[in-house]
Amino acid sequence: MKIEDEIQSSFKSDYHKLVVNLHFTYLRLTENFQCLLKEHDLTSTQFNVLRILRGQKQVPASIGLIKERMLERNSDVSRVIDRLLKKNVIDRRENKLDRRQRDIIINQKGLDLLETIDESEANFVQAIEHVSEEEIKLMNDLLDKIRSNPNTDV
Repeated sequence: MKIEDEIQSSFKSDYHKLVVNLHFTYLRLTENFQCLLKEHDLTSTQFNVLRILRGQKQVPASIGLIKERMLERNSDVSRVIDRLLKKNVIDRRENKLDRRQRDIIINQKGLDLLETIDESEANFVQAIEHVSEEEIKLMNDLLDKIRSNPNTDV
C-alpha cells in the first residue's frame, strides 16, 4: 500500500515523502520487536548495549567504546549501564590500567537473554521476505548514501 493511502496525507515533495516513509516504515517494522523487548523488561537502548557487549566476545568495553557504537547517540550510556547492572545481565569492574575507567562485560545471564531474543527476532525478518536480495542490497546502499552526505548530521 502506498504511504499516501496508508496515512491519508500528501507531501510537499518526493524528498519529504521519503523522510516520512522511512520513519513510518521503521515504526511499523519495529513495533512488534519493541513488544518483544518489553516482555524481557528491556528498552531498545539497553538491547543495543547488550549486543555491543556480546560483539566484544568477552573483551571488556569502556563506556566510551559503547558510546561510539550506539545506534542512538544521544543516550546516557552510564545510566543505561546502571540499569543493566540492576538486571544482573552485565558486570562492571575497575580497569587494571586506568583506575578512573570501568570495564563493562556481558555475563552469562545477558548472553542467555540475547539468545532468547535472537530466536524470536528471526520472525521479524519475515516482514521483508518479499523483497529480493538485489533490492535489499540496493536499499542498504541508498541508506548508506543518505547517511554519508557531508552536508548533514544524519
